[in-house]
Amino acid sequence: MVKAIILVKSPKKLIAAKLRKTPHVIDSFPTSGQFDAVAIVDVSELGQIKEVANQIQKISGVDRTETMVEVQ
Repeated sequence: MVKAIILVKSPKKLIAAKLRKTPHVIDSFPTSGQFDAVAIVDVSELGQIKEVANQIQKISGVDRTETMVEVQ
């Protein structure tokens, strides 16, 4: 399994709830600071993280994302 954290910038207050509906997102919560929400992703292959990030970027109200992949 490959885990990643995707940071999301969005003016929408309920963006974390929308992120939780995305396949492979196992948790999501709002944050304070430069980014407005975090999505925790768990996939079987590294290449799937890009697919999940692309799905998140297509959500209405998402301005930008930044992805951090767990290093083992």
